[in-house]
Amino acid sequence: MQLTDFAGFPNLVAMFLDRADHRGDNPFLWAKKQGSWQSISWAEAARQVCVLAESLRKLGLNPGDRVALVSENRPEWCIADHAIMAAGLVTVPTYVTNTERDHLHILENSGARAVIVSTARLSQPLLPAALAAPCVEHVIGMEPMRQMQAGKLAFHDWQTLTASDGDGGDGVAARRAVDARLAAMGRNDLACIIYTSGTGGSPRGVRLHHGSILCNVEGAAYILAEDLGWGDEVFLSFLPLSHAYEHTGGQYLPIGMGAQIYYSEGLEKLASNIEEVRPTFMVVVPRLFEVLRTRIIKQVEKQGKVANYLMDRALGIGGRKAAGKGRIIDLPMSLILDRTLRPKIKARL
Repeated sequence: MQLTDFAGFPNLVAMFLDRADHRGDNPFLWAKKQGSWQSISWAEAARQVCVLAESLRKLGLNPGDRVALVSENRPEWCIADHAIMAAGLVTVPTYVTNTERDHLHILENSGARAVIVSTARLSQPLLPAALAAPCVEHVIGMEPMRQMQAGKLAFHDWQTLTASDGDGGDGVAARRAVDARLAAMGRNDLACIIYTSGTGGSPRGVRLHHGSILCNVEGAAYILAEDLGWGDEVFLSFLPLSHAYEHTGGQYLPIGMGAQIYYSEGLEKLASNIEEVRPTFMVVVPRLFEVLRTRIIKQVEKQGKVANYLMDRALGIGGRKAAGKGRIIDLPMSLILDRTLRPKIKARL
């Protein structure tokens, strides 16, 4: 895949559908279910995006309407985000840690007419806010959830909205409708509104356009290609997709690269997810490495005096080397560490 492929994309959905057309039935989005990793292909993801986009339009949502997205990282997050934009709407991602008050502020401030929520647990602080917000009319649940007795809210099932577009479920008619809509959607059109956590006061919505995200994706892909080259890459998504960093680097960058995306099960299982998935790329923050380092050291401490001695020597040698103060006297011990401790640590990463 050539970097020149990025230049002609007028919007983010066009980039995704182009990559999906090229990748076809190859695996794209991965999540762990019943203890095993299961994938959704590029073609199936594209079908669901187009069918869901048309379903959103049939609900009466109009171009420019806001749709809030409340979900942990999972394949449906990516599909919902693209479907919202494919319908000519604007995604409003929110944090899964938001309180009822947080949700109410974002719903009212953005004017969201619909919300997509993943689980019954996440719907608990969201639904009272949606009921109180005068703008919200529709609630779409990725998973089954208890429906409140709320006359103003219409509840919809994800499976129903992504199942069929009236042409046998293959999405052909929906794809034609989406393609026609995308022809009028340019880089200056609004893609999403991401609310900042802020340092004080209520969060403020940051308006991000298709072109700004595409520019970041192209720049990042160019740097990766220049420094490393890339082919069949695997990303492990861990940071919240509701943040602009992961939204761009953990979703749109791998899509632009035609890569697979695995969704981590969370911080507690991240180390085992890394071992299972063997990602070639991860978008991370320093805190992640601090957590992994602490856990590795604790595991070594449980293995006795010899393991702890080797760890101490490895840290000392590595520290001196990083500071440009390596010593020849460290060479014999370094060779021992290459045969004992270091391979075990590298295997974890």
